[in-house]
Amino acid sequence: MENKRKNKDFNPNNCPVTHFYNKVGGKWKTVILYGISKNVNRFGILQKAIPMISKQMLVNQLRELEEDGIIERKIYVEIPPRVEYTLTEYGESFMPILYTIQDWGINDMRLQH
Repeated sequence: MENKRKNKDFNPNNCPVTHFYNKVGGKWKTVILYGISKNVNRFGILQKAIPMISKQMLVNQLRELEEDGIIERKIYVEIPPRVEYTLTEYGESFMPILYTIQDWGINDMRLQH
């Protein structure tokens, strides 16, 4: 069964913020991208790094990120097979935004404590 995203192309007002969220919005994609950027780049390692995400949700999010050209999956032909995810050049273009979000979060958490 093919996974159909409800909001992938929904942007009736041609809003750039909506466009961004259609690519990497939601609870998990930015966390996954950040992990992959820090070499948390294998399925099992991602699952351990994000223990609240279900296996199926992680699979779906990785597939969507790959489908959108944000990450790529490399399969190593060895026993047992190994799969690693890396950011594409397009995926790398999201990182300045994520680092800005990270900086905001660090500052805000300091203020909360």
